[in-house]
Amino acid sequence: MKKEFDIFTIADLCADVILISRSIEPEFGQKEKFVDDYIVELGGSCSIFASQAAKLGLKTAIIGNVGNDIFGNLIVKKLNDAGVNIRYINRRDDIKTSISAILCKENDRAILTYNGSIDTVTIEDIPWNVLFNCRHLHIGSYYLLKRIQPYMPYIVKQAKEHQLSVSLDVNWDPEEKWTTGLNEVFPYIDIFFPNEEEAKAITGKSDVMEAIEELSTLVPIVVVKQGRKGATAQQDKHRFYCPPLEVKTVDAVGAGDSFDAGFIYGYLSGLPLEECLKIANICGSLNTTMPGGIAGQPDIITLKKYYKLKDIKENIN
Repeated sequence: MKKEFDIFTIADLCADVILISRSIEPEFGQKEKFVDDYIVELGGSCSIFASQAAKLGLKTAIIGNVGNDIFGNLIVKKLNDAGVNIRYINRRDDIKTSISAILCKENDRAILTYNGSIDTVTIEDIPWNVLFNCRHLHIGSYYLLKRIQPYMPYIVKQAKEHQLSVSLDVNWDPEEKWTTGLNEVFPYIDIFFPNEEEAKAITGKSDVMEAIEELSTLVPIVVVKQGRKGATAQQDKHRFYCPPLEVKTVDAVGAGDSFDAGFIYGYLSGLPLEECLKIANICGSLNTTMPGGIAGQPDIITLKKYYKLKDIKENIN
């Protein structure tokens, strides 16, 4: 039976206030310094993921909460403009919309976040009839969604019982505990999307390839994002590496989330692992060419241009 949506995600709805500087770092002592530019943009791992997925033509449903404030208005408009179904975003008077203040340098960034609306989603907020009418469930910001985190094993189990595939991107653990509940979630995950540091922290390995090897015993497909070095994916004993596109990087905000969406686009299209990885790297790389999490995201026409013209896969099986 054909399902109404391609993707369902539980969102960490947040706005990003991004300060762009080549070298400036803040100092206390009432010292004022100048930055080169700023933007106010859609933030949140799952929000950025949903935006990229929708731009690639995937029918994407998102749930979450925002406040009745200027940042909530911005988030809803940005998602709607990207083509995401916003019907299940709640506007609430009792919360303030989350914001992240991000200071970006060329190769790094510092982030301060007001948690606000991010961690307000509960198990009662899930429209199960919508979830079960999707092809794929994507979970992001696992460590930030504290209120719903204890229910994640149940949610992913229900998803699998209703024939959804499931992907997980934990993102950084602010408490640096790393393993909270993952052993109960991993049996239901089809694709795991850590970056290098997250993969090593979760496994306790100092070498990323050893971390990938261990994670591949827990999850069918492991895809590790390696920033400027590209990405490595493993399925069973087959391992593939893909370098990034050569682009002029402005900042890397949201690149990993756009990468995830590109991979899922390939996966739901039935493409082989190495082709999914290639598409993911195109989306992640192009994301970095514009400031903020969504301005550089390719639509399907742009993706197809790069996908046809650049053969960037390298089998290191």
